[in-house]
Amino acid sequence: MNRVARLLSGLALAAIVVPRFAVAGEAKTIRFIPQADLRVLDPVWTTAYITRNHAYMVYDTLFGMDEQFHPQPQMVDRWSLSPDKLTYIFTLRDGLKFHDGTPVRAKDCIATLDRWTKGVDPLGQKVGEALGEMKAVDERTFTLVLKHPLALLIDALAELSGNPFIMPERIAKTDPHTQIKEVVGSGPFMFDAKNWNPGDKAVYLRFPDYVPRKEKPSWTAGGKVAKVDRVEWVYIPDATTAANALMAGEVDWWQQVPTDLIPLLKRNKAIRVAASDPLGYQGILRFNHLQPPFNNPKLRRAVLAALDQKEYLQAVAGDPAYWRTCYSFYTCGTPMATEAGADALKAPRDLERAKALVKESGYQGEKIVVLDATDYAAVHAEALVTADLLKRIGLNVELATSDWGTVLTRRAKRGPVEEGGWSIFHTSFQGPDALDPVVNNGLRADGTRAWFGWPSDPKLEELRNRWLASEDFAEKQKLAAEAQVEGFASVPYIPLGQFAIPTAWRDDLDGIILSPVIEIWNVEKK
Repeated sequence: MNRVARLLSGLALAAIVVPRFAVAGEAKTIRFIPQADLRVLDPVWTTAYITRNHAYMVYDTLFGMDEQFHPQPQMVDRWSLSPDKLTYIFTLRDGLKFHDGTPVRAKDCIATLDRWTKGVDPLGQKVGEALGEMKAVDERTFTLVLKHPLALLIDALAELSGNPFIMPERIAKTDPHTQIKEVVGSGPFMFDAKNWNPGDKAVYLRFPDYVPRKEKPSWTAGGKVAKVDRVEWVYIPDATTAANALMAGEVDWWQQVPTDLIPLLKRNKAIRVAASDPLGYQGILRFNHLQPPFNNPKLRRAVLAALDQKEYLQAVAGDPAYWRTCYSFYTCGTPMATEAGADALKAPRDLERAKALVKESGYQGEKIVVLDATDYAAVHAEALVTADLLKRIGLNVELATSDWGTVLTRRAKRGPVEEGGWSIFHTSFQGPDALDPVVNNGLRADGTRAWFGWPSDPKLEELRNRWLASEDFAEKQKLAAEAQVEGFASVPYIPLGQFAIPTAWRDDLDGIILSPVIEIWNVEKK
């Protein structure tokens, strides 16, 4: 309420709609406040949504996902599958060019797919395990031959997050565990590297040679038409300053609005507010399984016993209209969602039980580092709740405060906390990224090949593989439930409930597509 009061007293003039007139010949620019600072440019090296959204601005994809969760050809003109379901043939569309002027070739796609299968995306890894070979037939056609059928291959090539964004061969040959040093895509916007200032802004310019598809746009599928000349991602970490800028017309679009500011923004007739993702977000608390003390499952279960989802959800989203408890690793309200095995999470918090588990674990007071990103409101709120909770059950906690870009870099470190490592970090999975045991990054449990945190649970991996191989819906639901039971036993992470994060824009923007991915193509500025 203090923040709202300050805004109301300081923004009386900003609430007045002031006309903005374009000067003849002026380039049309959209100024956009992203969820966090853009520090990492490589969508194979990290799964961060800020990097994924950047990738969709710059790169094109072989397939896209429409709003019905159906994969659709994007760069691909046509494709076929052999009767034995082992050989795929893909032919690219005419006229595809990279931003450096070179044509997109089959071998660029092959190099990109090869790197993607060796990166951190779990579906990409599964494709790599099934992959036999890839060959270029000609400049625009290539084959992908599997060792065994993989029913979700096209879905993997179309996934909203973790998509294999197509890069030139020379860049795609970069080791997947080393960040790329050059951003060259073939998408609707070009990355203006000279004007990228981490901590300030990132700039994108319309690519005049991009040839969009003819279909109606739908999430990441269909025609992507750049209708402005320039897009600036403006980093404003302070919510008060961001709201001020939006209300005054200094920026056009704010990606993630804290819920306590929604009533204020809605009173301004020049601003529109809506939920960006119909499935919302699932907050998560992720442990480092490689390093003490959370390499001990009893200590992970101690945190599970002490945790109350409502405490996190109130801190993140405030108004109950914007959140719901969800005692599942899978997005609630979707087919695989289940409460199987979730008794410890559903039960009222039990601090005494948690303290007993801490004692049983043999915990010796080792320092626990909780990563805290103060420029990412949801993550910051979760980190504060967790730090307080751990102290209440007798753990030695240090809150490592930084920005989100620093968290993304630090969470990749596997060493002990004394060498810059970490014990816990928080993030959120968007609804489509937690639909089942395979797309859910947090349930990959094969050690150092797994997502940041690196849990090792052979039984969980075996259940995920069986889920992927099954083509029977009822069996998939059964296997998903079994995987969840195992997950709550080994605790690769703790789900913190489901919440919505609204987005807000000025009404002189038209064509905004509400989607889990921020899409600035097809948006025009009146």
